Amino acid sequence: MTAPARHNLPRPGTSFVGRERDLSDLLRLLGSSRSVTLCGADGIGKTRLALRVAEQSTVSFPDGVWIADLTDVRTPLEIHARIAHAVGVVEEPGLPLAATVTEALRDRRLLLVLDSCEHIADEVTEVGESLLTECPSVSVMLTSEIPVRLTGGTVWRVPPMALPVAARNAPPPDPADAESVRLFLDRARARDPRFTASGPELEAVATLCDLAGGVPLGIEVLGARAPDEGIGALTEGLRSYLATPALQPGPGQAVSRSQVLPLVLDFVYQALPEPERVLLRRLSVFRGWDLELAEQVCADESVPESSILDLLTSLLDRSLIAVTGEFEGRVRYRLPEAVRRFAHERLVAADEAETFQDRLLVRMLHLAEDLGRRLESSRSMPWSERDSGRQRVIAEYDTLRSLLRWAHQRGAAEPGLRLCVSLVAHWVSHNSYSEGAHWMDRLLALEESAKAPSRARALVGRAQLARVRRDHALALRTGEEGLRLCREAGDDTFVRTSLNLLALVEVRERNLDRAAVRVEEALRLCREAGDLWGEAIALGTRAALVARQGDYPSADHHYNAALTLLRGIDHRWGVGVILIGQARAAEVNDDLMTADRCYREALDTQRMIGAVAEEARCLAGIGRVAHAQGSISQAYDYLSEGLLLSHAGGQRAEAARSLVSLARVAFGSGLREPACRLAGAAMALRAGVGLPTQGAPWPFVDVERVRRRRRQLVSWWEQGYSLGQSAAVREAERLAEEGRRPSPPPSRSGSGRGRGGQGSAGSAARSRSQPRPPAEPSSPPPSPETATPRQLLTRRELEIALLVSTGKSNPEIARDLFITSATAARHVANINRKTGFNSRTQITAWIERHRSG
Repeated sequence: MTAPARHNLPRPGTSFVGRERDLSDLLRLLGSSRSVTLCGADGIGKTRLALRVAEQSTVSFPDGVWIADLTDVRTPLEIHARIAHAVGVVEEPGLPLAATVTEALRDRRLLLVLDSCEHIADEVTEVGESLLTECPSVSVMLTSEIPVRLTGGTVWRVPPMALPVAARNAPPPDPADAESVRLFLDRARARDPRFTASGPELEAVATLCDLAGGVPLGIEVLGARAPDEGIGALTEGLRSYLATPALQPGPGQAVSRSQVLPLVLDFVYQALPEPERVLLRRLSVFRGWDLELAEQVCADESVPESSILDLLTSLLDRSLIAVTGEFEGRVRYRLPEAVRRFAHERLVAADEAETFQDRLLVRMLHLAEDLGRRLESSRSMPWSERDSGRQRVIAEYDTLRSLLRWAHQRGAAEPGLRLCVSLVAHWVSHNSYSEGAHWMDRLLALEESAKAPSRARALVGRAQLARVRRDHALALRTGEEGLRLCREAGDDTFVRTSLNLLALVEVRERNLDRAAVRVEEALRLCREAGDLWGEAIALGTRAALVARQGDYPSADHHYNAALTLLRGIDHRWGVGVILIGQARAAEVNDDLMTADRCYREALDTQRMIGAVAEEARCLAGIGRVAHAQGSISQAYDYLSEGLLLSHAGGQRAEAARSLVSLARVAFGSGLREPACRLAGAAMALRAGVGLPTQGAPWPFVDVERVRRRRRQLVSWWEQGYSLGQSAAVREAERLAEEGRRPSPPPSRSGSGRGRGGQGSAGSAARSRSQPRPPAEPSSPPPSPETATPRQLLTRRELEIALLVSTGKSNPEIARDLFITSATAARHVANINRKTGFNSRTQITAWIERHRSG
């Protein structure tokens, strides 16, 4: 109950007012129904109510509550991409994103909020039904202007905010008690804390709320205007405006609630000073922005750049824009979707839509192309400067995505392809391969793309996405075409890029002769051009090539040469990529010291960058090396941590590798039954993702010649094959905990009956034919009185202990080291077990005593 909630819910910029009964009813409904759709008119408060319900539901969903905004989504692929991003699932190369998301959520108990579904009701229904069927512990909450009913679900129509209602034979109600009036007063006081309303004025507020149809967004913008205009004048003004004959739907007909919000917004819009009206409609081209971006795109003679800040502040005070947070010290803003649509209609009416969409496109192209220039620049610069372009693209990605859609709808292939080429680095580094391929394929299919100057570069970029998706045939075909066009156009930069790409694909396909020709040409051209980034990539590919040919010393030399270049320009992402390749080559060739060093350095880099999938691979690599070096406790630590990260990120192939490695460690320690079960579970995972499989009891096929004992191994292995990934991960965690404990001394009774029997990982009742675990050394273990932290603890435990000594809690340690709170707690428990301590204070005192060591 006291654990920190897991969620990605945005922090509200304003207080939540009213809806007490709705909130209570929805919380009860969510407890009995796995699917709830909040349905209602634009501006009625569906999203805000859904967020409030989600905030108060975190205790009911141990795997978190997650929101995915579907405002500008159009296809099932995009829906799955948003869900994956929300819940932290990483796309698996070569596998459908939908399958990865479904498998990752299959055993999780979480709440998924899909916001703004009305324009893709059929697609959302398809995805939602699949998740509810395949993931029995997942609950879904939708928001939509139209009913979207999933099987067994409930549609909840969000009502307007309550107005003062007089009860029969009762005194007149106090308007201040009505939730609509409370919301109005709250927003008015947010604008001016000194704002007050007398009794008669409260009656006028109730009238205003009624005129606004009880729609929260309309009430908010009216409330923010009240301190300037006064309640009486505001009421009369709105009443007169709504009575205008041109606004009446017909004789004797009233304006419906679905129509009243645009009228209220127009009433407020007409009263704005002209510069504010102009800026508001121009801001509709964004999905989010900061002051600098607004100044660059929206300013001209009618709205000078120097006035943008004051105008933004005024619009914020009027509840027409909202603050969403900060990025790099800059405040981020957005328009509520209903306001954005209204403002965009005004932009079109002013005949400015094309102009400012083009201005935004130019600015976003500059921003995205700056990402490519920084990441591939051979100029030495601090990593923070190089990485800032990547971080900025993340901040503006919703707007960039909307521009890709706009370019496709307009048939504007050239700007769309330019944008795609610039975003390839983002899609690759964030494992968004399918989404990138989706946009590139749509834009390359446009008729205009055949003559687009960026087509050659786009084909190379598409080949890069095909490579990371392991579609090597497409990568070679598209890359060859891109190389030919780049040569014809004299585009030397992308000639080098395509040669490096094709060489790497040929290595992966084991076409070593062709790979050698490609890589040598790439290396020569990069050196002639002084392209240090391209040269480092070519050296890394050459290293992978000669490693495949069995020449490990030469491979190590080439890897080190690539690292020297990349470290010289402080390109940490590139360093991380090369280190993983070097570590793998060293591990294969039994150079365990080099493999351990490279994996550990790569781990630090991947954590800094936030590449969770690569971090998991590094942890697993360190664990395998630790096992090969005989460090069983460290092997369990790193392998189990890597397994948890892979499992959380939906990386089934990597999870299978970690399970096999843990199985080997356990089998070598005499824990045969759980080892075979983990191996069987790993093989089931490999089969599920289309990787080559082996028969039972692989990898322990040749370790047992006696038929009866071999049958036992096979039986355990087959049990594991049907275990399921989540159950296998839980069993691996239990096994890792058991494996870290010192083995108990042999029982003199010889009964061999452990507490778990033959089916327990910690059972002492192993068959006499099974080897006993290695005996523990007879000498007493070192104590904290005689040993330093470095001598007594593993490297990871030392990391944890140092953070404990700074006063950090387990959740804070987990955030710093990108591990789970449970893993942090387990390490603290291990430290206490090794040292005999029973408090964090003792750990802190011990660390301080040996700080210099």
